[in-house]
Amino acid sequence: MAVRYELIKTCAQTGARLGRLHTPHGIIDTPTFMPVGTQATVKGMAPEELKDLGAQIILGNTYHLFLRPGHELIREAGGLHRFMNWDRPILTDSGGFQVFSLSENRKITEEGVQFRSHLNGDKLFLSPEAATEVQNAFGSDIMMAFDECPPYPAEYEYVKRSTERTSRWAERCLKAHTRPHEQALFGIVQGGMHTDLRRQSAADLTSLDFPGYAMGGLSVGEPKALMYEMLEETVPLLPGGKPRYLMGVGSPDALVEGSIRGVDMFDCVLPTRIARNGTLMTSQGRLVVRNAKYVSDFSPLDPECSCYACEHYSRAYIRHLVKADEMFGLRLTTIHNLHFLVELMRQVREAIREDRLRDFRDEFFDKYGMEGNESGF
Repeated sequence: MAVRYELIKTCAQTGARLGRLHTPHGIIDTPTFMPVGTQATVKGMAPEELKDLGAQIILGNTYHLFLRPGHELIREAGGLHRFMNWDRPILTDSGGFQVFSLSENRKITEEGVQFRSHLNGDKLFLSPEAATEVQNAFGSDIMMAFDECPPYPAEYEYVKRSTERTSRWAERCLKAHTRPHEQALFGIVQGGMHTDLRRQSAADLTSLDFPGYAMGGLSVGEPKALMYEMLEETVPLLPGGKPRYLMGVGSPDALVEGSIRGVDMFDCVLPTRIARNGTLMTSQGRLVVRNAKYVSDFSPLDPECSCYACEHYSRAYIRHLVKADEMFGLRLTTIHNLHFLVELMRQVREAIREDRLRDFRDEFFDKYGMEGNESGF
């Protein structure tokens, strides 16, 4: 088996899991946050910088890399690790979410999805077999099964048909997978916001005995309370000896709440995307460094942060760079946000180890300025 999950302990306060995920390119301490390298790069970051801030695994996007430079070129380069000079674990998504978000420019059939490239309008096709072949060419440590991600809100019958198709596609992905001893293929539980469909999807996928399971179709516009309800319904249905991955979630509050509910892996473009707009995650909550009140503020972005940006530069300087559209400013905000989430997950793991994750959550939310279930992100 390409990956193996090792449970270290569960938190006495919450039942959250502390674990290790063993992969061909290294061990990942869980719960963990995975920075997103959409096009074989985490925007603005060198691989060495990602290692310095503690990133253990990054994510690559199959849809974008399929369009350019193409999986055959990446295969020729020796795989994604060698192509992008990253020697730690890589997870690739299936491309399903991006294809289905094209809405007007795609057509779904049982065979797969025909869509038009957002780059040049070319007609393209992805199926379970094609998405699996592309990821086999990438050589990622963890691959994702091709799934259909229904929007929110959506009619029950639509979500039911979509969820059933995802189960059939998952079986086809397993059959098409040619490198199971080198790459782990995870199944994706769907079902929208319907508990019966989530249960059916989990039953279908666990019967196929994937080495790991993701929960998809969440964080797609629904209230966070509803997302947490779906997690509470779904997580207990997944095998305890295998990793659990919540896709597309990256706000600080959701990482803590997801960990409490038994999730091991998270990813999201949120920290890098908002960094490019000058928005920062700090121990005191959301900070928009572009705001005029920081024009002569010579304190660090976050006095409690030890990242490169906070140790060397002031809010005033970073504001100046961001306002002037200087690339260095966007790099500094990106470094800070990624460091913040990686460090938050380290603290979550420490709290699990010490059986105090609920106390940690309460202290963190109070300090972070949480209002109800919303963090401002």
